[in-house]
Amino acid sequence: MDFKESRAIYLQIADRICDEILQGKYAEDERIPSVREYAAVVEVNANTVVRTYDYLQSVNVIYNKRGLGYFVAAGARDTILSLRRTGFLHDEIDYFFKQLNMLDISPKELTDMYKEHIRKTKV
Repeated sequence: MDFKESRAIYLQIADRICDEILQGKYAEDERIPSVREYAAVVEVNANTVVRTYDYLQSVNVIYNKRGLGYFVAAGARDTILSLRRTGFLHDEIDYFFKQLNMLDISPKELTDMYKEHIRKTKV
């Protein structure tokens, strides 16, 4: 996995796991790979994945069944969407709007681009 320097690795791994849940790779109450298995997949130290799993557990995306491993929590999909929506609206939207303004991108142009993006991704 390629990591960006601008964000903690454990959070980037958490995003990847959340993406996999959203894409249906892991269903509610389904076991996810063990810490060691996932560390091997993303090629990081197991301690980094432990930190990732602790974080995901703290935000109710996964839970631990002692001796059995980690599982996707009930409602994880909704939790992930809520967390991401909140993060986008609070952390990224101001920068996004500033860029639109600086680049003189009109609301109509943005709307047209968004509609085209939706059309392409539905195919």
